[in-house]
Amino acid sequence: MRFLTKEWYELCQQTHLHFGIRVHSGAYEFDENLFLRLYKRKEKAHVEQERELYNLDPRFMLEHDGQVMTRVEKAFSGEEITEEDQMVFRMPPEQRAHIEKLIAEYDVRPPFDEKKCKEEYKESMEWNFRYKAENLPQKIVEQIADIRVFTLGYCTREVMLQLKKQSAENRREMERVSNEYREAIIAQGIPDEIHRRVQFHDCTVTELLTGDEVVIRFDTRGGFTDINKLTLVAPEIIKQDGGIVGTYWLYQELYRIDNEYELHVLFDGENMPELIVRCADMLVEEE
Repeated sequence: MRFLTKEWYELCQQTHLHFGIRVHSGAYEFDENLFLRLYKRKEKAHVEQERELYNLDPRFMLEHDGQVMTRVEKAFSGEEITEEDQMVFRMPPEQRAHIEKLIAEYDVRPPFDEKKCKEEYKESMEWNFRYKAENLPQKIVEQIADIRVFTLGYCTREVMLQLKKQSAENRREMERVSNEYREAIIAQGIPDEIHRRVQFHDCTVTELLTGDEVVIRFDTRGGFTDINKLTLVAPEIIKQDGGIVGTYWLYQELYRIDNEYELHVLFDGENMPELIVRCADMLVEEE
């Protein structure tokens, strides 16, 4: 990747450092009692939210099946509504079957496990404590009395100012790189139809085959396309990190070099692997 690198992606995650954070007068010094009090408050809110979701009856998803719908322009026109202006919404059979399965599971679910919920919340928060300590700018971490209190969403006024300043700097750098990338891609003069062949954002790589061709297959359920196979013809693999299968296709860059294409892909997974392949053509299909 020349522009949309791992470093650029990580920078994108650092443009709203102050979001969800509030100034707290007690954050100036390490205070175990303060942490425990704030933790219990956040834990209680989390448990209540999880309990509410657990006890949400999926039958509500069937409410629109069979509902009579009226054309919007007719509904607000004040004119008499005729049968031609209406239609009955019918849910696809596979969708209804899925919801009925959820209902059957809901009806025999065990009681909400509050103890397990608290244990999972504790594990999640402990991971977040470490993540914040490792990924926040070191100069800011050094100003935080208790990283646990910060992770719960509280900091000093001075730290808040630093977070806002750093976020603004990161956003400017992110936008600078994004603009350079757009200019570079436009200068390539590659038709939109070709660019659309490699739009697999958030699709999961299920198979990667190399040889006379590079073939990549996807699970597209998390993405924005039904195309699930990409074939790179007459490939020259320039870079191939390990661990690509099972990751998400994140960003791509496409260049024209010596009448060939050069595809750069960044994947979202452990260590954020990268693939760079030069090829004569790119073929896509829905299997």
